[in-house]
Amino acid sequence: MRTESVLAGLDPDQRTAVTAPAGPVCILAGAGTGKTRAITHRIAHRTLSGEINPRHVLAVTFTARAAAEMRARLTGLGAGAVQARTFHAAALRQVRYFSARLLEGRGMPELMESKVRVVGLAAARAGVRADRAVARDLASEIEWAKSSLVEPSEYAVAAAKALREPPFEPARVAEVFAAYESLKRRQGVIDFEDLLRAAVWGIEEHGDVADQIRAQYRHFVVDEYQDVNPLQQRLLEAWLGGRDDLTVVGDASQTIYSFTGATSSYLIDFPRRWRGAVVVRLVRDYRSTPQVVGLANAVIRQARGTEAKLRLELEGQRPSGPEPTLKVFPDEPGEANAVARRCQELIASGTPASEIAVLFRTNAQSESYEEALAEAEVPYVVRGAERFFERAEVRQAMVALRAAVRSTPGETPLVEAVVEGLSATGWNRSQPPPGGAAREQWEALAALVTLAEEYAAEPVILPIGEAGRVQREVTLAAFNEELARRAEQQHAPTVAGVTLASLHSAKGLEWDAVFLVGLADGTLPTTYAKTPEQLEEERRLLYVGVTRARQLLWLSYGQSRAPGGRARRPCRFLPQLERSGGTFAKSTTAARSQKIDRRPPKVSSCRVCGATLLAGADRKLGRCPTCPSDMDEDLFQRLQQWRASTAAELKVPAYVVFTDATLVAVAERRPSDPAQLLSIAGIGPRKLGQYGDAVFALVGGASPDDLGRKNFEN
Repeated sequence: MRTESVLAGLDPDQRTAVTAPAGPVCILAGAGTGKTRAITHRIAHRTLSGEINPRHVLAVTFTARAAAEMRARLTGLGAGAVQARTFHAAALRQVRYFSARLLEGRGMPELMESKVRVVGLAAARAGVRADRAVARDLASEIEWAKSSLVEPSEYAVAAAKALREPPFEPARVAEVFAAYESLKRRQGVIDFEDLLRAAVWGIEEHGDVADQIRAQYRHFVVDEYQDVNPLQQRLLEAWLGGRDDLTVVGDASQTIYSFTGATSSYLIDFPRRWRGAVVVRLVRDYRSTPQVVGLANAVIRQARGTEAKLRLELEGQRPSGPEPTLKVFPDEPGEANAVARRCQELIASGTPASEIAVLFRTNAQSESYEEALAEAEVPYVVRGAERFFERAEVRQAMVALRAAVRSTPGETPLVEAVVEGLSATGWNRSQPPPGGAAREQWEALAALVTLAEEYAAEPVILPIGEAGRVQREVTLAAFNEELARRAEQQHAPTVAGVTLASLHSAKGLEWDAVFLVGLADGTLPTTYAKTPEQLEEERRLLYVGVTRARQLLWLSYGQSRAPGGRARRPCRFLPQLERSGGTFAKSTTAARSQKIDRRPPKVSSCRVCGATLLAGADRKLGRCPTCPSDMDEDLFQRLQQWRASTAAELKVPAYVVFTDATLVAVAERRPSDPAQLLSIAGIGPRKLGQYGDAVFALVGGASPDDLGRKNFEN
């Protein structure tokens, strides 16, 4: 392949990035702007031109999937000899190669896939009670500390400075951390952070190892540089050894992993650290429609803080598409059911299920959507988490509820019986733990209580053959049967289906249609986000979610978690809504300066999807403007003719009689009595008295001419 072909098809900014001279290069690449294309073409251009040897290049990224994609693209560009790996894979390769020298003949220690088991043992040694969920939270704290180059003796102070919220007092966590390190050494195992540290130590403390590695790798590329943690940065600096042939690519607006130790500070400070660095901004978005891009810009435009200094204003390059819409539902179950129906419609109209995603803030939210999609017979897959009924805590809870049937008096109300049964697992409804795995475990069991509340509130009438019908039992035993039925439905073989994923799991992915759900304050942003920095990261999560959509973008929230629950406000990061309906305002200066009205809107629901209708015209129609119409076209034409003649007779504009929206509503709903006509917004007793008889006659099949003759005869 020739260098000219590598440059073909690049936009001007990508071309600048690809042809930048050797030395420090920082590519600030917005979502969908072709960052992988830019860095792989840069590597290929430099190797094909003879500037560098492909065997001297090391490209690192953060996931095995991203590394595999990079290798595939490089191979297609004629640069297949380039090494493209994750930080951990590159470190493992080097430590294994030099293990004889670094470990003085001792064998390579076993690399643990997970910290949780050893952390659990360490917690027991430190006198800390930790079930698997708490052990996961402790493991996350230890991982954060080690990635941040924090030792056990330094943990308490470092955690306080970083405003961490560990599952126990910091001093107790430090004790578990120290016990974990001791236990690992005794068992002869290492974790992934140890692997990176070993690679750093091998280079920093062994000159011969450093010389050999630096002779092998002379040119470095780092993808997703905003996600580098201090330990990874130290390894990168060890590889560089003071040299400056480094290309980094990242987007500060997609910094969403600070809780793991990742920091965008290295990306932000790159031009200051590397004097004379070339900085290229990629802003042409080839992924999403201009409408989606416009909303993404509106969300991130309000960002504050350090990351906002590198904020990019994206420019949509795709053809125009539908406006993103905001749907407001009375509660979360209604929201989930509406999403499932819309997914059903999209699939029926030709959108592959695999090109649809439902994204939420926490994994605990997935249950409602698993259930709604299963009920609608829409195939789905859960990404980055177990299915709800496959989670260990849910299986344990179902066992406890079955056991509770024997000890629960028959007259006990269902919800009370479920709460009491779950207490056998240690669950306490009034004491939710702080964030993390323990909180998600608590919320998963809270979801079972919500199911019980719904089951008790809406007893189904079951047919019993020729003898008649009988009301479903609302007992703990019957509820257990319902849970078993739901679990069985959701254990169907995994097929290509609608993706259910948390916003964190969705990073780096994209779909034709994206549903961003649960966009209420308290969920997004989470209640655990208290500092300005934490709130800004929540804003960036929403931005990441918006930029996953290529074509269709649905945003929604339930005004309450459960039917009849406390009303919530919409996500504070959502921009101003248009007055005409549930679409977002254009990004004009005037729109930006408007304050968002946070008061809950008057509740009027779409008769098709159940969403709360915000605009007057939509309330008059009784449906969202995007929901399908069942209008009687012939009736609508006759109503128009009648309105025209009536307005002429009264010498008033036609809209004074009835607006277009009112005529559409009448043609759709076809009212047959005064109550039905009065239910249409904009029609009151006065207009009922003036025009009611004529409307009923037209709905009944009369023609405008017939009405005119009757009026003349009268």
